[in-house]
Amino acid sequence: MRTLIFMLSAIGLALLPVACSRLPSGAPVSEEILAQSAEVDASFALYAVNRAFLPTVAHWPATGKQERLAWIQASRGSKSQILQPGDTLTLRIWDSSDNSLLTSPEQKMVQLQDVRVAVNGTIFMPYVGNVNVLGLTPDLAREQLQDKLESIVPSAQLQLDMKEGRNNSVDLVSGVANPGTYPMPDRNYSLMGIISAGGGISSALNNPQIRLVRGQNIYGTSVDALLNNPRLDTLLRGGDQIFVEEDERYFLSFGATGTEDLHIFTKDNLSAMDAVSITGGIQDSRADPQGLLVLREYAPEALAPGLRGPRHQRVVFTLDLTSADGLFSARKFQINPDDLVIATESPINDALTVSNIIGNFFGVFSRAGVL
Repeated sequence: MRTLIFMLSAIGLALLPVACSRLPSGAPVSEEILAQSAEVDASFALYAVNRAFLPTVAHWPATGKQERLAWIQASRGSKSQILQPGDTLTLRIWDSSDNSLLTSPEQKMVQLQDVRVAVNGTIFMPYVGNVNVLGLTPDLAREQLQDKLESIVPSAQLQLDMKEGRNNSVDLVSGVANPGTYPMPDRNYSLMGIISAGGGISSALNNPQIRLVRGQNIYGTSVDALLNNPRLDTLLRGGDQIFVEEDERYFLSFGATGTEDLHIFTKDNLSAMDAVSITGGIQDSRADPQGLLVLREYAPEALAPGLRGPRHQRVVFTLDLTSADGLFSARKFQINPDDLVIATESPINDALTVSNIIGNFFGVFSRAGVL
């Protein structure tokens, strides 16, 4: 039996180098990539991320889907509404005189309902004609209509109620509990106000983004930025359309990370350490903590003369998570959309894999009582 054990051990040791070279590997070894970067005709540039390098890369052009939309700062508006084309008015005219042109002796009030403000800003009143109310507050419009009416019926009194039309309403399209068209109660109606009216933002959205469509322009910011900066709570205008949607930016993970997947950005700015956390960390048994790689591709114009940028379109950044400088730098190094984060394998892992196979082999014989 001892002879059999000796033979098996010898066979295992003899196969160890062969197995190390042929066992499949789920991630590249960092030395392989480093060696390729040293070649004369290397198809990528290699940069080590450290404290000295961070200020340089911060000035390089953005990559991936970096949708930088402008936003409108907050301001204050009127506490009153303003009449716009499409609004509808209800006019109640009271007249107590016996010989009134508008009322009968039995009915001292007449109501004109659904009087629509025309495209040119006017409304029509019997005996008065067209009256321009465009841009007036409801109170000022009532006073103007009252003056016009008194010239015909001196004893008449007028009441005015307003129902907001399209130009005094805002569309809350998506991303909230109750999307729909919401009338503006006044000219001081802000973005936070309509989001609250819509039941709040859906908790299912990952790093929700706000898009405000106003005329031919699109403005954008994130909900996180809005909540942390009251100056971004912009005033709304009639006809605005608001979309709340999930952040579409993503990065990829590969190799000895916790998960190999596509990961949506969970906040506006992600660092390399954030990315490692999102992927579930790196596998202790496989990963080389000195060989965390970030692969990124720049546009051709990033290499233009006189522009601060990389020396090659394809760039590999290396991070060492075993040193204090590497860890601090990883917290400052920004991940761009479409980046590929790779946790490389330790060079000794193949040998360890074979070792485990041999150990398991002898374990089976031991449990069977052969040894």
